[in-house]
Amino acid sequence: MISSSPLVDWLLECLELDANLFHVGRYCGGWHASTHGLARASFHLIVQGHCWLHIEGHPAALRLDSGDAVFLLRDLNYRLSNTDNSAIAQTLPRMAMTALDSQAQDGVGLVCGFFHFKSGLSSLIIEGLPDWIILRAGDPGSNAARALFELILQECERLPAPSSALLERLSHLLFLYVLRQQMADNQSLGGLVALARNPQFAPLLDQLIEQPQLPWSLESMAASIGLSRSAFFKRFNELAGQSPGQVLLALRIRHACQLLRANHTVEQVCAAVGYQSIAAFTRAFAKSVGVQPGAYRKQHEGR
Repeated sequence: MISSSPLVDWLLECLELDANLFHVGRYCGGWHASTHGLARASFHLIVQGHCWLHIEGHPAALRLDSGDAVFLLRDLNYRLSNTDNSAIAQTLPRMAMTALDSQAQDGVGLVCGFFHFKSGLSSLIIEGLPDWIILRAGDPGSNAARALFELILQECERLPAPSSALLERLSHLLFLYVLRQQMADNQSLGGLVALARNPQFAPLLDQLIEQPQLPWSLESMAASIGLSRSAFFKRFNELAGQSPGQVLLALRIRHACQLLRANHTVEQVCAAVGYQSIAAFTRAFAKSVGVQPGAYRKQHEGR
């Protein structure tokens, strides 16, 4: 059986995301910037100077200095600004960025981008994490993340211009390291991380991962950990923030995607993830992934 700690690592490995840059540059003077309303998760790496983070509902602005980073996992009502006064920040203009200048004595240099989390299991994992995570330059527990940030800083100084593709990859890796630290240190996390840490529910999660083809019912899941059907359903939802059926579906679809990418037939995959009917499997897969399993398999042929 997988212990709860490797289960948490397994969840991190399952996280499928893309990172895309939208800004690399410098702001000077009075300014504010925000991606609120775009329904996207975003990140902002401070590579020079400092700025202030304002989040609606948070009582005070948070100062971000060079070497800090903020990862906003929801579409929050927030803004970055040169001032710590939230009321003034709202009145400041949105400005075009200028090029990074390593010799500049004022302003702030930023690397900003979006995250896109794949639907299904990745979305369930993210839902259990905080709305935002801040990486501090002086945090003694993030040596690996710091090393990656140093690579980002070095790339930002590259002439005539940094590589956007490389910055995207480094930002992606930086976020994964920050998440691993968060999962290890933050004992208040909910969602699938809480489920994986719970000594009563972790063995069940292990079984669902290892044997998605079994005819799992609410009764059989409850019986496997010695709870009544109603007590199991209530406690599972409290921990995971999702129903047992939603979690099982996400695990089955993830396994199905792996098998289809490995060129298994739709019929083989249908049986391997516990569906008795190809039609039912096709409907569930298409609803979760956006394409039918046969089309998904064809998209990944030869990769």
